Amino acid sequence: MSADVERAVLAALDDDLIVEELRELVRIPSVDGTAEENVAQEWVVGRLSTLGMTVDHWQFDLPAIVGDPAFPGMEVARSDAWGCVGTLGDGTPGLIFNGHVDVVPPGDLALWPDGDPYSARVTDGIMWGRGTCDMKSGIAAILGAVRAVVASGIELRRPLAVHTVVGEEDGGLGTFATLRRGHTGAACLIAEPTAGTVIPANAGSLTFRLEVPGLATHGSTRTRGISAIEKFEPVHAALRELEAARNREPHPLLAHLDLANPLSIGRVTSGDWASTVPDQLMAEGRYGVRLGEPVEEARAAFEETVAAACEKDDWLRDHPVKVSWPGGVFASGLLPEGDPLLADTLQAIADTGAGAAEVRGGPYGSDLRQYAAAGVPTLQYGPGDVRVAHATDEHVALAEVLHCARVYALLAVRRCA
Repeated sequence: MSADVERAVLAALDDDLIVEELRELVRIPSVDGTAEENVAQEWVVGRLSTLGMTVDHWQFDLPAIVGDPAFPGMEVARSDAWGCVGTLGDGTPGLIFNGHVDVVPPGDLALWPDGDPYSARVTDGIMWGRGTCDMKSGIAAILGAVRAVVASGIELRRPLAVHTVVGEEDGGLGTFATLRRGHTGAACLIAEPTAGTVIPANAGSLTFRLEVPGLATHGSTRTRGISAIEKFEPVHAALRELEAARNREPHPLLAHLDLANPLSIGRVTSGDWASTVPDQLMAEGRYGVRLGEPVEEARAAFEETVAAACEKDDWLRDHPVKVSWPGGVFASGLLPEGDPLLADTLQAIADTGAGAAEVRGGPYGSDLRQYAAAGVPTLQYGPGDVRVAHATDEHVALAEVLHCARVYALLAVRRCA
């Protein structure tokens, strides 16, 4: 690829339009499970169509998808969902850009700086609002890059594709349905926020539920009963020991983390009356799946730990804790060692003047694992810092968005033109 062609593509980037489209997209409150998820998809369809892309915009057959044995799960109710794929050229794409349009709920509106999580206000080069970081800025950068490729007039030898999806935050419905529809490619870059690092691997995560039985009695005669809260204590202690054991030898890509495979209790409910010894407790949490570890093995290790803790307790031995796995299933995912996508991405980053990027694994689940499982080499690189994703101060530096658009444009040209 000649330097003149690359310069032409970079010169065709419209920074103002990238920022304006990000603002428009953030102002669509596309919370998981709401109709606005599909409104956001329609917005993207319009943009892809104006770029001359062949657009596949289809309604999901939700009963069939949910009934698929490999379905990764869904944590909110949906009666309608749509896919969106745009392609430049015919045949198998040389590169896919992926981004999700769904966002998590904003929480307490009073905690947002201006009371409006979808204002998309800009101050000192930073845009604030739900989805600015996770991950509508990545989608805006993708659209900007593809627009520059089209505007430059270069001829693609291999197709270039854009996949936008719903339901990433609660399991991965959109990418699952997109891959099931047959949309695949030679490689994929997901524009998730990575704070300047390149992420070729994600650990996985599972949502667990524990139901601990007790025996109710009046609080004044509590020794006649069995407190489910007290019986949860040895189980919780055993799970802390399991977490420690699963983090003693982390994968090298996750060794920079203080805890590569966290196990956390996020919600505990128990009892129905203050003066009654509780006869039930429900605890739910998040359980990390190690890189390369099958989900079935991760579940087995968890269930065996709970069973062993129950066996040591006189009450729980005969009244064991029930373990179930509601919600999304995030397996781990890993770019194959030596795949050129990593070197190509690092070179594109360096050629935009950003210097050498670090390569690290992510401790969270993402759609990377779905493309990887489908045989599509995938990594993540995008604007924003995951530490402010889902927060009430969610924001992104616009300079990062524009930088990523340049990286994506170079990568698209080098892999497809």
